[in-house]
Amino acid sequence: MYRFSALTSTLALAASAAFAADDELLVFDYSGFEDPSFHQPYVATHGESPAFSFFGDEEEAFQKIVGGFRADVTHVCAGSVNKWVEAGIVEEWDTSRIPAFEDLDADLVGAEIAPGEGAYFIPTDFGSTAIAYTPGEVPEEAVQTLEVFNNPEYAGRVSIPDNVDDAYALAYLATGVTDWTTATDAEFEAASDWLRGVHGNLRTYWVDVAELTQLMATGEVLVAWAWNEVFPALVEEGLPAGFEREPEEGSSLWLCGYVNMAEGPGSEEKAYDYLNALLDPASTEPLLSSGFGHANRAGMGAFSEEELTAAGLEAIDAPVLAQLPLPVEVREKHSEMFERIKAGF
Repeated sequence: MYRFSALTSTLALAASAAFAADDELLVFDYSGFEDPSFHQPYVATHGESPAFSFFGDEEEAFQKIVGGFRADVTHVCAGSVNKWVEAGIVEEWDTSRIPAFEDLDADLVGAEIAPGEGAYFIPTDFGSTAIAYTPGEVPEEAVQTLEVFNNPEYAGRVSIPDNVDDAYALAYLATGVTDWTTATDAEFEAASDWLRGVHGNLRTYWVDVAELTQLMATGEVLVAWAWNEVFPALVEEGLPAGFEREPEEGSSLWLCGYVNMAEGPGSEEKAYDYLNALLDPASTEPLLSSGFGHANRAGMGAFSEEELTAAGLEAIDAPVLAQLPLPVEVREKHSEMFERIKAGF
């Protein structure tokens, strides 16, 4: 995933560089998540942030870990989890040591895990992916269906992410699937055919929020399958912006969280302290102000519908596909087909 690649171009230059701090805990993460406001309870307890090392995307992180790099906890998105588990590089979290576990949004946990049981992946942050569009150029009725991406009226002015998980979430929704963990081979083929059709209508596959914001600001792109961060970014620039999360087929939720590394060199106790700090309600506002939903449902409940709407994270009355972990072989199948589609096959 490239979920946080656009936080800032300056921070991206720090990839693979260590962020000096508490040397008893090393967090392997996307640049930007070292922000102390995201884990203030950890700072309050230990007097400083943990040390951080950064990566650009999760495949880079995976290859570095299997090549011998050691960290204590790593930030990954749900699509990668099973690959990491099968590689034997992560171990289970003990949910009895996570006080906020019972407050986690059940839709993000994705399984009935009782307190005291183990879980390889604990969600911490999420966001919506839906239709960003330019009002005035694109009427509101046009974005009431995901078929807007196939609409010849917008040929060459449409964009979707260069990201296999977001692309297939869109394609499954467009073809009537709201739970990709149970998708059949026939449903996969239908979703792939739909993406193949959309390919010819695209201006580009966007890579990060900064790129897409610029494409929409210049009018090169009028309709995009976009993360919720794009909406406030456009609004802040004084540009016309719409974000439709309730097309008739629905929209999706991406989710990310932390895995506990099997051979972490640091303090296991501090690993739990860090995770618990991220899940604390004190972290909700800083995450939300940066464009991220918080997995702690109780923390999110403190914010008004107006505030959530401004962030593109309001409650909706439409189908939602949660981008939960997939079997490794299924995600590889998605990835291989997506590369073929992008190449025009």
